[in-house]
Amino acid sequence: MNLNHTLDLLVRLLATPSPTGFTEQAVALLDTELRALGVTPARTRKGALTWEVPGTGEGHVTFSGHVDTLGAMVKEIKPSGRLRLWALGGYDWATVEGEDVRVHTQDGRELTGTVVNVRQSTHVHGAALRELKREAAVMEVRLDERVFSAADVRALGAAVGDFVSFDARPRVTPAGYIKARHLDNKAAVAVFVGVTRDLLAHPAPVTAAFHITTYEEVGHGAATGIPPHTDELIAVDMAAVGEGQTSSEHHVTLCVADAGGPYDHALGGRLRAAAARAGLDLRVDIYPYYASDGTAAWRAGGDYPVALIGPGVDASHAYERTHTDALRATGELMLSYLRSGRPA
Repeated sequence: MNLNHTLDLLVRLLATPSPTGFTEQAVALLDTELRALGVTPARTRKGALTWEVPGTGEGHVTFSGHVDTLGAMVKEIKPSGRLRLWALGGYDWATVEGEDVRVHTQDGRELTGTVVNVRQSTHVHGAALRELKREAAVMEVRLDERVFSAADVRALGAAVGDFVSFDARPRVTPAGYIKARHLDNKAAVAVFVGVTRDLLAHPAPVTAAFHITTYEEVGHGAATGIPPHTDELIAVDMAAVGEGQTSSEHHVTLCVADAGGPYDHALGGRLRAAAARAGLDLRVDIYPYYASDGTAAWRAGGDYPVALIGPGVDASHAYERTHTDALRATGELMLSYLRSGRPA
């Protein structure tokens, strides 16, 4: 897998707003990238993107990842001219305090602003700021506009229901770390394109399909759209790094169970064998507060084994970080598995 191409796409994808329900720009970027490679992706009516790279033999493995991210919508325009938010996805309000945002109006404008709380100045509120519980009722967007009333805001074209995206602030450090919001799950999506490049040059025995969903952060991304001829589904998403976990920013992880229950044991075993063949230090983990597109596909009636893998990501659902080691290892595991030629 060409890591330079993967990183270039990842940074561009991270810089493209795509909160759940407002993913068209990111999907269009991927569509353009794939067509430049000679791949013609298909769009589902739900907005997902799917493409295939034919294999030299029988069998069909589908990889699912999501391009939608955490974000918000405008819940209320306050009399002060500030905006109350409605959260999209599962995050703690403390993790977005101080973040720059873009408000996407219905007429296509983008208004910039910052997430602050109602007692943000320590010089005014003192201890009350430190004691404030961060929740939707006390968080608001301060627009970078001369607005002093709700009427001023509406005159700019903003309205209840507008999508709000958090700035990703992507950075690639000299040591190979990638820092950004929304590495969950744009890191995996960028790896998909890198793996596609490799498969086009060196076909695998089995056909690989890639399914990019747009509603994973709210739980129903892969409930529809998985190719009907799928023999196995491998969800690829971020592996959460933290105390009590084996996952690492420098490795690929096999998640054997999460809040949705255990994944397919036999498919997990085949992925372990593929990692061993590739010489990868595969981490194995369980995530108690996590669910994936694989869970959504199963709950919707998907009749195939499902597994979950992904690159280790620190500070999940906040300002995240991973390493090029983990991206490379994830791509190598996918390629090693496809070249084993053994679908279910």
